[in-house]
Amino acid sequence: MSESIDDVDDQQDDTLGRLAWFLTGAVIGATVAVLYAPKSGKDTRKLLTDRAQQGKQAVADTSKDIVDASKEMFERGRKLVDEAADLFDRARKMVKG
Repeated sequence: MSESIDDVDDQQDDTLGRLAWFLTGAVIGATVAVLYAPKSGKDTRKLLTDRAQQGKQAVADTSKDIVDASKEMFERGRKLVDEAADLFDRARKMVKG
């Protein structure tokens, strides 16, 4: 058993925190870009569309990373439970006989 449940929870919290900061940064960046854009309305709309598409792709990539990390954490947790059950069974057998 190399990793405890608390470690897995800390990793999940860290991943969600990073996603939240990323999304916050994306919103702030887009706002600043609009406010300081020295372009025409048409150019600004094109820029916003492009940036929104990039943001959408970044969120999709980050979401995929989170899903992959969650699957990995689930597998690790399942392995920890299996190992704990095996240890319990061995201890029980030792006590019985």
